[in-house]
Amino acid sequence: MITLGIMTLTMDSEQSYINDIARHAKECQMEVFRFSPSLINPHTLMVNGRKYQPMDQSWVECECPVPTIIYDRCFYGDDDHSKQCMPIVSWLKSRQDITFLGYGLPNKLELYHSLKDTLLSSYLPVSQAVSEPAIIIQKLSSHQRVILKPVNGSQGYGIYYLKRNDRSYQVKTEKNKEIITRIFPNETKLLLWLNTLLKKHKYLLQPYLELSNNELQPFDIRVLLQKDEKGDWVERGRGVRVGSTGGILSNLSAGGSVFPFNTWLKTIPTITAEYIRQELIYILTNLPSILEQEFMPLFEIGIDIGVAKNGGLWILDMNSKPGRKVLLQTQPDVQEVLSRAPLLYGKYLSQSEETERKIYYEKTLSH
Repeated sequence: MITLGIMTLTMDSEQSYINDIARHAKECQMEVFRFSPSLINPHTLMVNGRKYQPMDQSWVECECPVPTIIYDRCFYGDDDHSKQCMPIVSWLKSRQDITFLGYGLPNKLELYHSLKDTLLSSYLPVSQAVSEPAIIIQKLSSHQRVILKPVNGSQGYGIYYLKRNDRSYQVKTEKNKEIITRIFPNETKLLLWLNTLLKKHKYLLQPYLELSNNELQPFDIRVLLQKDEKGDWVERGRGVRVGSTGGILSNLSAGGSVFPFNTWLKTIPTITAEYIRQELIYILTNLPSILEQEFMPLFEIGIDIGVAKNGGLWILDMNSKPGRKVLLQTQPDVQEVLSRAPLLYGKYLSQSEETERKIYYEKTLSH
C-alpha cells in the first residue's frame, strides 16, 4: 500500500488537518505516516514517527523508512530547530527516490524577480530589496507612502506602513490584533529606527497601494488552487478577507474576518464585478503554469489578490503551504475535498510515469 508521509517540524503541528487526511487514507487505498525531518537517520533512511491506524483511528509510534511520497508542511522560523531541519529537507528534495507533492516557492523577492518579465508583470507591485535606510527615505520623499515587508515573511508578520508628513514620519504596523502607530519627529530619528530594523531581517520595499474598502478596511481575495487526482490544477474556492478599520492587514491572524466571494461581489457595481471576474480568470489560469516553468512542481497555491478603487487587481502574495481557514469559514462543505486532496494527488504521483523536475531545489526552502 502506498504511504503518504506528512512532514512537520513538530509532532503536534496541524493536528486537526492531518487527522482529517489520515481518516480518508483507507478509502484512498493509502496509509499515512507523520514525522519530523530532524528524526531521520541519514545513513539508514529510517525515521521515528507516528503511523495512523484506521481500525481504532489512532496514531502509533514506530520507526519506518522515509516515505517516497512526502507532503511538506514545515513552517520555518529563526529558531535552532528550524535551522537544523532546513538543510535536511533540502537534501530530501534533491533525492531521486523521493517525490514531494510540492517543492515550495522561494522568498518574496525571488518570486517578484522571476515573474516581473512574464505576462502577469502588470499585476505585481513593484518590489525592491532594501538594505540601507537611505533608500526608504528617498522613496518616502517621492511617494510619501510605502510598505516594508520581510522578504521571508508570512501571515502578515513584520509588515510596516510608512508615511511622510510635513515635518514628521508615521510608521504603522499590526501586532497581536492591534494597530500600533509611532510618530518620528524627524528624519534622524526614523533613520536610527530603520537601521535597527534592517539589521534584524531582510526587507523589500513596495509603494503603498490603496486596497481598502469604503470603511477604510484593508481587504483582499484569497484563492486556493490545488492539483486533483489527475494532476490538473483546479480551484477549490475563494473568499474575501477584511481587516480592521485603519489597519494595513486583512490576515485572519491579525484579527481579520471573512466573507463569501459572491456575497462581496454583489455589493459592487455589475460592470466592475464582471471585470474583476474576468481578471481573476486570467490570473488564475496563467499563474500556476508560470510558477512551474520558473520553479519546481507544486501541489497547492494560496493566492492573495488586492482590489484597487478602480477595480484593478494586484497579486499581493503566493503561498505554497497555504492555510484553509478562509475556505472552511465560507465554504465548510469543501472540508472533505481538502482532506482527500493530498492523498489523491500523492496516489497520482506514485502511479505516474512522469518524471518530476528536481533542479534548483535549493531555491524552494523559504520561511
